[in-house]
Amino acid sequence: MNNDPRSHGLWERTAPPAPDTPALRGDATADVAVVGAGYTGLSAALHLAKGGAQVTVLEGEAVGFGGSGRNVGLVNAGLWVKPDLVPAALGPERGERLLTLLGAAPRLVFDLVAEHGIACEAEGAGTLHCAVGPKGLSDLEDRARQWQARGAPVRLVDAAEAASLTGTPAYAGALLDARAGTIQPLAYARGLARAALAAGAAIHAGSPVLGVAEDGPRWRLATPGGTLTADWVVVATNAYTRAPWPEIRAEIAHLPYFNIATAPLGDNLRGTILPGRQGAWDTKSVLTSFRLDQAGRLVIGSVGALRGSGGPVHRAWARRTLRALFPQAGDVPFEAEWYGQIGMTADALPRFHRLARNVVGFSGYNGRGIAPGTAFGRVLADLVAGRVAEADLPLPVTAPAPIGFRMVRELAYEVGAQAVHLAQARVRGRAAS
Repeated sequence: MNNDPRSHGLWERTAPPAPDTPALRGDATADVAVVGAGYTGLSAALHLAKGGAQVTVLEGEAVGFGGSGRNVGLVNAGLWVKPDLVPAALGPERGERLLTLLGAAPRLVFDLVAEHGIACEAEGAGTLHCAVGPKGLSDLEDRARQWQARGAPVRLVDAAEAASLTGTPAYAGALLDARAGTIQPLAYARGLARAALAAGAAIHAGSPVLGVAEDGPRWRLATPGGTLTADWVVVATNAYTRAPWPEIRAEIAHLPYFNIATAPLGDNLRGTILPGRQGAWDTKSVLTSFRLDQAGRLVIGSVGALRGSGGPVHRAWARRTLRALFPQAGDVPFEAEWYGQIGMTADALPRFHRLARNVVGFSGYNGRGIAPGTAFGRVLADLVAGRVAEADLPLPVTAPAPIGFRMVRELAYEVGAQAVHLAQARVRGRAAS
């Protein structure tokens, strides 16, 4: 997008074409204005339109331009934080409500894919959270116990089974989550947009919201080409928030994350690397993720930005990591690379905000955008339509609060990831000498 091959990489090359979403021209009205055409906004628009509401989506760039079109494509259940910490932070009622919602969120994604015939390489084979050493295994033992106490279909596998499932002996075990899976993330976003359009929603890309003002009992949203007047506004911009809600951007720190894809592997290699088609990531702080796409490309990712000095550092890391994990793949060529930004909150929990009268939104997905974004979009649709009350939501209403030392955190994330990947290069270099 925007003639930048590092913005969406493989996903833009292999996704079905985007639907026609012309920029807003002139003055329009709707019951609900949705700002942002990512998973949350598109899910909200789809569910609102299916319920009979007149809904219009305004997107500053293109459908799936933000994190929805750049991520790894892991459709995960739950949050990054361990399950028991959620009710401890939010209270027992809301905490368990949030865990129930997000535990079932992958099922919502796969059901929408099936219902609307979305061509997005959906694989419901589960995910593997892979343990690096005894510390990583202990962490996964806790996670397994906490999810199993809630009846979730997760199980801890030992090192031998982890090697069989991943294709590498590098891990001390793994947590297999049968609720989860993988998709082609940009294709899913474009498919949600098509489904929303078919349900009667309007979507206008290339229409950034420049300002919002009260117009009697309604809201008037100004774009470069026109205005939209609506009773409700759903703000669904998360890490890619711009004006006129700078307070959302101020409460999240950007964590850069990149992915690099190989050329398609041969049939013999596909049988040895993730043969069950699960997506995987490990327990390191600067983690490694890996998965296969439908054509057999191996996609490997980690924290970092492919810009400036980060480009060569992270490419070299990806090559070394592939050799270490999957030596059977040899020096398979890289075919695509891309990166984006994850919106991190101070406590790694998402937020629900009432930004003004009839102006609501979720933000702060902390690297879990696909399933939570889809589920939160449906929740917002239910709230706006009056099917649920704020008291029934999985998160309390909070005011946006700036994250401390945001710019320092963002610099530390980007520079720190480079330092970690360079340090790993030195360690492996000494081990090889």
